[in-house]
Amino acid sequence: MGGLSIWHWMIVLLVVVLIFGTKKLRNMGQDLGGAVNGFKEGMKSDSDPVASGADTSSPPSPSKLGGKTIEGEVTKESSTKV
Repeated sequence: MGGLSIWHWMIVLLVVVLIFGTKKLRNMGQDLGGAVNGFKEGMKSDSDPVASGADTSSPPSPSKLGGKTIEGEVTKESSTKV
């Protein structure tokens, strides 16, 4: 009394088709498939740094950051509570 037979699943499928219609189910399937493909492509490009154009071998040069270097020293941290 635990499992559903093939006939139960056929009846469930028939009810779903009657409720939603075949066109809406087809559109939902295409949307889901497109989302899965987009996710797979996104995972490929993130895991492959050459494909994404990311260079992790060295930090960016100052010329890429605008050419300005700011140096400073913190001598005392002031805390003001309101």
